[in-house]
Amino acid sequence: MGKIRVLADNLANQIAAGEVVERPASVAKELIENSLDAGAKRIFIEIEAGGRRLLKITDDGEGMNRDDAILAFERHATSKLRTLEDLNEIATLGFRGEALASISSVSRVELTTKTVNETAGTRVAIEGGKLLDVKDAPHPTGTTLAIRDLFFNVPARRKFLRSESTENFHLINLVTHYALARPEIAFALTNNGRESLRVTPARDLRERAYQLFGADLIESLLPVSGGREFVAKISGYISAPRERRTSKDAQFFFINGRFVRDKIISRALTEGFRAVLPHGVFPVALLFVEIPPGEVDVNVHPQKTEVRFRRPEAVREVISEAIREALQIPDAHFQTSNSSNESARNPDSQTQNVTPQNQISSDGFRTQNANDLTLRNDDLNRLNVVEKSFTKQTIEQNEIDFVIPLNDENAVSFESQATNQTAFANVETVKNDSNEITIGDLLNNPKSEIQSPQSNVLPPLDSAAKIPKAVEIEQVASNSMRVLGQLRDSFIIAIDREGMLLIDQHVAHERILFDKYRKRETTRRAESQNLLLPETFDLTPAQVHAFDIVQNELEENGFGLMRLSGRTVAIKAVPADLPASGAKNLLKEILETVDAEKRGVARENWRDTIAASLACHAAVKINMPLTNEKMQWMIDALLKTSSPTTCPHGRPVILRLTMRDIERTFHRT
Repeated sequence: MGKIRVLADNLANQIAAGEVVERPASVAKELIENSLDAGAKRIFIEIEAGGRRLLKITDDGEGMNRDDAILAFERHATSKLRTLEDLNEIATLGFRGEALASISSVSRVELTTKTVNETAGTRVAIEGGKLLDVKDAPHPTGTTLAIRDLFFNVPARRKFLRSESTENFHLINLVTHYALARPEIAFALTNNGRESLRVTPARDLRERAYQLFGADLIESLLPVSGGREFVAKISGYISAPRERRTSKDAQFFFINGRFVRDKIISRALTEGFRAVLPHGVFPVALLFVEIPPGEVDVNVHPQKTEVRFRRPEAVREVISEAIREALQIPDAHFQTSNSSNESARNPDSQTQNVTPQNQISSDGFRTQNANDLTLRNDDLNRLNVVEKSFTKQTIEQNEIDFVIPLNDENAVSFESQATNQTAFANVETVKNDSNEITIGDLLNNPKSEIQSPQSNVLPPLDSAAKIPKAVEIEQVASNSMRVLGQLRDSFIIAIDREGMLLIDQHVAHERILFDKYRKRETTRRAESQNLLLPETFDLTPAQVHAFDIVQNELEENGFGLMRLSGRTVAIKAVPADLPASGAKNLLKEILETVDAEKRGVARENWRDTIAASLACHAAVKINMPLTNEKMQWMIDALLKTSSPTTCPHGRPVILRLTMRDIERTFHRT
């Protein structure tokens, strides 16, 4: 007898379930797609225990008669395909006829359905792939599918399910995708009896986005519209550069109404934003791609979330071009290329164009105000005078000595993210034995003479000697530092027995506050300051569960929070040492971080996340003058922290230039 055998149907279905049914969200995806294909206008989803104990979906679609209700659980049974040509032109979301057979083989399923022409509905019960019962049952027109005890007969698969909060996130994210894809349809999601999401039929995508994400995001959305004949048509919305995220969870892609996770679209989006967003932060995107069915293959992945384009590079170019065009739309907080070109054409314009709002670095911290980087054209012209006359002229002033020649080789570029216009300036320090000169003196007295021991500009330092070294903990733990001053109101200059140190005042204070908050969490509740008028904001569906996870920790840290109706939260109080004006943005940042970290980490990690965010917002900022006493206190307090050399986000706090480095730079060794 031969070794090869045909697998039993139940075993084959379980193998297929391994591809189609990965987690509860995979089940929900197949059932929601069936509801949409059936013409449903209202879809209600109910889950318990992250979908493991119960996943129930009810719709008001066309329903099924008894014969179809039974046949639907057979493998490869579908109403959506007849011929191979139908597959090449498929317009429905489902088409394989595998989902119900696979789902019923690894769960306990109860299907209740009724068509408009029937007087009574049909109820079908299946357990582990075995038909248990078929009988009449009352039901309105439409279908209800209740999936209980997912993977009850495959314990090995059940072990690989993630935490309840993680599975809840995937389910909420899935429903959010379909709610965006079909604004005209009502969706509701309840989790353990509590409503997590509810949206009524909307007129268009913008109204649906408002229902899901609230007014704050809507105000920053820019419409996207573009395309190329026979390639693709692009529509939807992207966020203005000022609205940014630390993860890609707020990016939603759809191809012919089907939600997908596609690298081509993601890469095109990144390319479109490359000139206006730093690395490590991401825009919000609701992108819809309409493409001829023959130009895209949706039958390349069991879950149909990945597709293959016939001309991927052409599709990428079309999307990227549409993104760039959308970003040129004038906006109160976003400078366009037109203004940049106008400034370039008009040499008498008052200022060089720079991004008119604070920039945010890739690690999420706000850098100095762009207004501080504005260079006036008349200043640039005066700087050129200084450069030309540098070797012949002297200034006798008791100020700090700075020389600012304008040359392309050593220039520092202040580049507008919105306009790509660059103003160049180079600051080079030259020591003079007795006299020191400020930048302002150079600008106000461009014809003064500079007394220098040499007739030429000092040669540039060796590049390797320019970069101070990050400091290790053991190098500062038992060291004493003395403050010399402050550089650009942002960095503390100090010395110790090893040499000179530069200390970032923002991240140093951040480390001090982080340790303070973490210690306080284990001792007593933080002090609060009540707001005169409570501030409200709307949670996104994904943030609802993140808020439930960290609400207690937030309140222990001094926040006074109250859940109002729906997804609205009221802020009644904030931590005593936190500016009240930044409370809403801080809460959004914390919830976004919790949401991005996949909802499955321990309570201790949430405490670290909250403490790090609180410390960042409460710490002194750059461009903030400090007294010598304040700087010395900060250094002394920093040396007593758990990690003086790194901030809670991993950035260096202290850079060192040793005496050996200094002597080598001056060729004394």
